[in-house]
Order: sequence, then C-alpha cells, then structure tokens
Amino acid sequence: MRVLLVEDDEMLGAAVEQGLRDEGYAADWALDGQLAQASLAAQRYDVVLLDLTLPKVPGLDVLQGLRRERNPIPVIIITARDDIDMRIRGLDLGADDYVIKPFALRELLARMRAVVRRRGGHLDNMLSCGALTLDTNTHEATYEGKHCRLTAREFALLNALLLKPGKILSRSELEDRIYGWNEEVESNAVDFLIHGIRRKLGSGVIENIRGAGWLIRSET
Repeated sequence: MRVLLVEDDEMLGAAVEQGLRDEGYAADWALDGQLAQASLAAQRYDVVLLDLTLPKVPGLDVLQGLRRERNPIPVIIITARDDIDMRIRGLDLGADDYVIKPFALRELLARMRAVVRRRGGHLDNMLSCGALTLDTNTHEATYEGKHCRLTAREFALLNALLLKPGKILSRSELEDRIYGWNEEVESNAVDFLIHGIRRKLGSGVIENIRGAGWLIRSET
C-alpha cells in the first residue's frame, strides 16, 4: 500500500515516515501543499495523511482539490488544530478521519487500515481469496493449512496481489507498492520476496506469468 504523508514538521514527518516503512508501507513524504498536489497528480496512492497548516498551499485546499476532481482516495487529517469548527469543516470537505497531534503511531495505523478497509468494502482486517487469508493488522498469512507471519515487505507484496485477485501485476507495479521515494530498489527484490512467501506458504500461493508478472488466482 502506498501512502502520501503531507507534513511540514520535519521531526514528526521523519518519525511517521519511518514508522510507515517499518510496517511495510511504501511511504512518500511531502513537506508542503504544492509538492503534495504534484505528487497526487503523478502517483496513485491508497491513502493520504494530510496536515492542515502547510507552506505554499494549505491542507484544506489540497483536500478540496482532490474532491473537486472526484478523487475518492481516503484522506486522514493530522493536525494540532483541535477546535470543533475546523474538524467539522475538514470532514465536510471530504476528509475520512481526523487525528489530533500528538498521536500514537499505532492509532494512526489502525485508522489508516479502517478507512482503506471501508473504501474497499471490507468488514474487517482479513483479506481472503480461496485458501489464502491475510491479516492486515498482524501481517499473518494462512494458505492450505500453513500459517506464518510475514516480514514487512513480504506483507506489502502479498497485500498488493490480494487486493487485485486474478490481475497480473508487473515487476514495476509491485516495486511501486513496496518502495517509497528515496528508497533504493534492491536488485531482484520482487523475486526474493516471492521466494520467501512461497517458502513459508507453499509454491502455489503466487503464480508467475512469464514475461508479464505475478498474480493470485481468483480460485486460489
């Protein structure tokens, strides 16, 4: 899952960015509203974490622009501004949730999972396809009786495939869901991660389509 963090506080932004990456998210960090707008125009994201008081373009203007363009991407406002009128305005303009600073990273991650789950039509943290299930909270997977806990990047890769069962994802598409800005894409990283997942869950869990990419069969 790819996350856009829009935060001008460098200390907080660095901590949240690292926390997201530690949990297996591909995280991009924009320090101002103008860069956020450019990033949203150039890249597909699964969720936006949006501060309100930003240089160049205010956070609410970024949010308004998204909704004006009918972009349904989930947006969680993260801000120190806790007055009720500002909360109401943010929610009325299309925010999906509102988190007041300071916050616990665990709570932010839970709120992220909740808004993405609701937008995807899922009732809980479990993603399933046939014999395969993945808990997006604990990163634990089960396939044909085998159960394991995945590493952060193994989880990111399997999560990307499970969100689109039956669809082939190319190497570049999978790398896009695993790596954020300024993260070095390791040589054969996708192959290495798929090998690790197959070793833990079985060779049939992910199928390779030669020359095209990988998928999880809808009937898995």
